[in-house]
Amino acid sequence: MTRFPAWAVFRLTFLPFILSAQPQQFSYSDRPSDLGFSVSRLDLLDSWLNKMVKEGIVPNAVTFVAKRGKIIHNKAYGFRNREQTIPLEKDDIFRIASQTKAMTTVAALMLHEEGKFLLTDPVSKYIPYFANPNVLVRFDSASGTAETRPAKREITIKDLLTHTAGIPYEHPMGHLEEYQAPFFNSLEPDKLTTVIPKIAARPLLHDPGERFTYGLNTDIVGYLVEILSGMSLDQFFRTRIFDPLGMKDTHFYLPMEKAPRLVELYAKPAADSILTVSTDFNNRYFSVQGAKTYFSGGAGLVSTIEDYARFCQMLLNGGEFNGKQLLSPKSVDLLFRNQIGDLRVWERNDGFSLGFEVFSEQTNYGDLASPGSIMWGGMYCSEYTIDPKENLILLVFTNVHPFAQGGEFLRRYRNLVYQSLIK
Repeated sequence: MTRFPAWAVFRLTFLPFILSAQPQQFSYSDRPSDLGFSVSRLDLLDSWLNKMVKEGIVPNAVTFVAKRGKIIHNKAYGFRNREQTIPLEKDDIFRIASQTKAMTTVAALMLHEEGKFLLTDPVSKYIPYFANPNVLVRFDSASGTAETRPAKREITIKDLLTHTAGIPYEHPMGHLEEYQAPFFNSLEPDKLTTVIPKIAARPLLHDPGERFTYGLNTDIVGYLVEILSGMSLDQFFRTRIFDPLGMKDTHFYLPMEKAPRLVELYAKPAADSILTVSTDFNNRYFSVQGAKTYFSGGAGLVSTIEDYARFCQMLLNGGEFNGKQLLSPKSVDLLFRNQIGDLRVWERNDGFSLGFEVFSEQTNYGDLASPGSIMWGGMYCSEYTIDPKENLILLVFTNVHPFAQGGEFLRRYRNLVYQSLIK
């Protein structure tokens, strides 16, 4: 007899009823206790975030917690710009980096629903550069010579979405001119059409499906979206996701009138470092300066926390929000199911679906979150969790990079939200 884990039993039994009764817009809850939250325990979250700002651990933070579509906590702490003592506002704009991946995943699944591709299709069927991939056996950095062998099989679209294709961010041969690909924050007139062939030319680090290797996979998926839709990724996001959900402040590149709302970027490379303004020009200014031509489906967006909460609520609702059905519940269900078998996300001991980490019952990262919840974050220190068991979404944004205490900050925030949920 097959035995399902407890979170899977819950999803199979109760999730359809949750999805059928979700709200179409957010509203504030006047009585958090009616939704199972302790007001006094929520005060601990306020105290902790004020402490983090006062002690210079973070320059700012904005929160968004909603249960059953009712907003429990949505507050801003600290400063958009510490040096100018400009207070943070709840609608200020943050660099969300790899939280972009979720958007690209949804865009791809929308096309999947239209019959444009199958997840098991080889990527080379649509992007011929990826035909006949090779695997790197060894590389001599001194001479620039490499030994490769043919991969055991082709890369599939599912391999890209699960980060099991063998395509990393930092490649041993990435510094060589024929393999150079820009980071997502390029200020140069780069385009996916010229960058993707260079990524494809790099030998894989392992055979497809063999390991979880986080990397440029979702940028390739973004290019696939462009090919199959006939639209730029920017246009597809705007017309098919942002406008229907009412995400008015999410962009690859900010209109100049919104630029003043972009938070300053800070750095704290060690726990005992003083929080200082970042010296990385590209990281600070990529969304407001430069050529503004590179639409990185892996990390290129900036957004407000409420905009991104709308996207999260859409997934919790089974693909629907703001009266718009972006995905079917069946497609959304794929995002809550581990798709990498016994492989695990780093040392976190979690599974991975199509673009999302899935908390396991033995998670080393999810702590108090319900097993079966999905999450991901961005390198500038932002993160979201979508919990179908509790009918809950929780997000926190700040912008610090590098940030030696970033993972600890995000986990403590999530635990403080969950400890306040007592019913």
